[in-house]
Formats: sequence, C-alpha cells, structure tokens
Amino acid sequence: MSGHSKWATIKHKKGAMDAKRGKVFSKLSKELMVAARHGGSDPDKNPTLRTIMQKAKSVNMPSDNVTRAIKKGAGELEGATFEEVVYEGYASGGVALIVRVLTDNKNRAASEIRHIFTRHGSSFAAQGSVTRGFERKGQIFIDAKAVDEDRVMAAALEAGADDMTRDGDQFEILTDPAVFSAVSEALEKAGIPVLSAEVSLVPAAYVPIADKAVASGLMKFVADLEDNDDVQSVYTNMDVTDEAMAEMEKEQ
Repeated sequence: MSGHSKWATIKHKKGAMDAKRGKVFSKLSKELMVAARHGGSDPDKNPTLRTIMQKAKSVNMPSDNVTRAIKKGAGELEGATFEEVVYEGYASGGVALIVRVLTDNKNRAASEIRHIFTRHGSSFAAQGSVTRGFERKGQIFIDAKAVDEDRVMAAALEAGADDMTRDGDQFEILTDPAVFSAVSEALEKAGIPVLSAEVSLVPAAYVPIADKAVASGLMKFVADLEDNDDVQSVYTNMDVTDEAMAEMEKEQ
C-alpha cells in the first residue's frame, strides 16, 4: 500500500492467518471456484486462477482442497454459484474501507454487511467513491528474520517487482498484477519462504491513527467484517502508529 500494508502487517503479527486457517481455506475455495467458472480450470490459460492458486500455496492450503474447488468451478463437481459484490464506506477518523464479497445470496450479504457497518457507527458510501483512492497491486510479505535482504531484493526486482520495503520484521514486495505470478515463482525458485501473497487493493495514501481507542475500534470493525462468511477481503488505508499498537499489545 504505497510503501506498507499496515492492516496486513498487523494481521500477520497477531497470527490471525493461522488462527482462522479453516475460514481462510473456505474463502479461497470460493475464489478458486469463481475463477475456474469464468476462465477455465487450466492455470496456464487463466492468469486469475493462477494468482489465486499462488495465494493458496502461500497459506499452505492442501492441494486436494485446491483441486476440488477448481473442479467445482469448472462444473466437473457439483457446487454453488457465487456472485461478487463490493461495498464501500468510511469509518472513524475518515478511514476508508472496501469490502469484497462472494455470495450465493446478495440480499443476505447486503443485510449482514450493512448491519456490521451500522453497529460500528458507519454506513455505505457511494459506489466508486472509495475505490478511486486504491490501486490493484500484487503484494508479497516475507519474514525479514529468515532471509537475506539483498537476495530477496535481487530475486524480486529481476522478476519485475516494482518495489520492496521493510516494515519491522517483514519485507513487503509490490508488483504490477501482470507480473505477480512471475515474482512469486521467482521467490519460490530462489528458496525464499513467503508469509502471504495476493493481488490486493493498495491505497494511494494512509490515514494515521494515533489514538489507541480509535485504533482498537477500527481493528474490531475490520475483524467483524472479515469474520463474515461472505466477505473475501477487507481493504483499508488505516495506519496505526507504532505507539498505539504497542499500547494495545500491552493490554492483551
């Protein structure tokens, strides 16, 4: 996200990916089904499917789960049909939120997501009013303690990455979506372990959040959205300061 993905970094630090592994796999299965339904089951001919398969690999999703989801999407196995819906809004402190949903019931999804927004004192914004402040980018996170920075940078940039930065104990690599798979594969070939990899929405600018109470409320808002079964991704431009983050961690 124009340098750092603060929300993603926070999630990784708090171990949320491991804690909700089953839910992550379920959401990725839907992504795989939709990609296979629209572009076919051959990842060599379907770059969207290839990208999602790379993301599934980065979170150690079992290959049997991946294969089964692709077959469902391609019609080889019976499975539900999902539609994509995007909701936009603003939260405390002017923080922007984009919620990407895959659902088999749009009315149910709209009602549930609206209820979460209302519960957190927010409401939907006009379509497009928030997304114009974000850009699609490939985003890869690597444990900085486990690898040599020069080796990571060389592999990523040679494969076409736009930028690499360090945020605490992680490296963040940003790419154009078109070369995301190539960069991910280059890192794999170089033996560089990846914490997570996906094509994400990256904000052009961050909203700094220094107040612990506001930061805590925002993180609960996003966590409640992500806990919804229909929600695939939540993108935000909040930048919780290190001081606010440290205060919250003291209370845990």
